Amino acid sequence: MRECFQRSCLAVILGGGKGTRLYPLTKERSKPAVPFAGNYRIVDIPISNCLNSGINKVFVITQYNSASLNRHIVNTYRFDSFHEGFVDILASELTEEGMMGGFAEGTADAVRKAIKHLRVFRPSLVLVLAGDQLYRMDFSEVIATHVEKKAHITVCTFPVLAEEVGRFGILAVDEQGAIRDFVEKPSSEDILKKRGFCSEGGKYLASMGIYLFDAELLFRELLHNPQMNDFGKEVIPYLLQKYRCYSYRYEGYWEDIGTIVAYHAASLSLARKDPPFSLYDSMFPFFSRPRFLPPAQVVESQISEVLLSPGVQVICSEIRRSVVGVRARIAPGCSLEDTVVMGADFYEEEGLRPGIGKNCVIRNAIIDKNASIGDGSVLVNEKGVEHFRGENYTIVDGIVVVHKNARIEPGTRI
Repeated sequence: MRECFQRSCLAVILGGGKGTRLYPLTKERSKPAVPFAGNYRIVDIPISNCLNSGINKVFVITQYNSASLNRHIVNTYRFDSFHEGFVDILASELTEEGMMGGFAEGTADAVRKAIKHLRVFRPSLVLVLAGDQLYRMDFSEVIATHVEKKAHITVCTFPVLAEEVGRFGILAVDEQGAIRDFVEKPSSEDILKKRGFCSEGGKYLASMGIYLFDAELLFRELLHNPQMNDFGKEVIPYLLQKYRCYSYRYEGYWEDIGTIVAYHAASLSLARKDPPFSLYDSMFPFFSRPRFLPPAQVVESQISEVLLSPGVQVICSEIRRSVVGVRARIAPGCSLEDTVVMGADFYEEEGLRPGIGKNCVIRNAIIDKNASIGDGSVLVNEKGVEHFRGENYTIVDGIVVVHKNARIEPGTRI
C-alpha cells in the first residue's frame, strides 16, 4: 500500500524568490543552485531525500537566475527510457491565462501557477518541499502516517526552544497528532500561552515547511482562493478549519541554510570531528553530478577538520575548519581558517587561473566559484565590518564573501 502511494506522489521543491538572504551567492544563480559541501548543490538535498524515499517524480519550481540550476538538473538526474521517474524544472512563464502566468507572489502561489503541469501526472499526493534546508528524511514514513491517520494534510514538524519560536510557524497538536492550532512566527512565547499552546520540556512544535497534501484538495483550494499566496501565513491556517490536518514529528538533524550565516555555519559543521550531520550514509546518500575528476592532491600541508573535494590541489599550506570545493587550487604559503572555498568550473581557461594565490591569509570567509585571490592577499575583515557591499566582495554579518568570478588583486587587505 505504501509503495502504491509513493508511486502516485509528486514532489514539488520550491526554489524560492530572489534569494536576498543568500546574496551575493544568489547574484548569478538561484538559491537551490548554490554549491554546498564541496561536491553538491543545495537542491541535491531535497531531491536525494525524495529519491531515497521512493518518490521519483520531482519538479523544482524557480523563477530567478534558473540557467545554472537547469544545467545541473539536466546533467545530474537522468533516468533511462524504461524508468517512469524524472526530475525537472518548472520555471515561471507568461501565458494568456492571467492568474496562471507570471511571477509567483509566494510559496502557495508558485504551486498554484504550476497546477496545470502537475495535474498531467494525476498524482494522489503532492509533497511540497523547501529548497534551502539540510536534513535527511524518509518521506515514505510521512506518507505512511498520512494514510494511517486518513489525513488531508500532513505537516512535518520538529521541536524548537521557546526563544526560537519567532523564526517558525508553531503548531499545537492533540494526543493523536491532529493539529488544532497554528501561529505563524509568533513574536513571543506569551502569544502561544494565551492561545493555549503547551510546551514539552520548554520546546514547541515548529513547522519545517514540508507539507503533504491530498492532491485534488490542494489544487481545488488554491484555485478557489487566489488571494492566498503563502502556505505558512495563509493556506495552512485556513485549511486547518476545514480538513483533517496531522503532524509528522521529525527528531533528526534539520537546519535552514537560507542565510549567509546559517549556510557558513552548517558548511563548516560538516567538517568537524563529530559533525551534527553526516554525509557518509551509504544507505541514504546524497546524489550530485559525477565530474570524473582526479583525486585531491595535498603536498606538505597541515589540514585539520577539512572537507576536501575531488580535483583539489593544496600545496605547502595550512587549512583548518574549512570546506574546499571541486578543482580548488591553494598555492604555497596560504593559511585558511573557518572558510568555505567553493572551487572552480575549470583549472585554467583563456589565461584565467582561478584559486587562491601564494601567501594568502583567509579567515571566516566564503570564496565563491571561479574566484581568483591574488598573491599576498589578507581577507580577515580587519576592521570588524558587519555589512558592506562591493563590486568583488560583500561582507554579511562579519563574513567576507568573495563574489563568483571575482578577481582580488595581489596584496589586497580586507
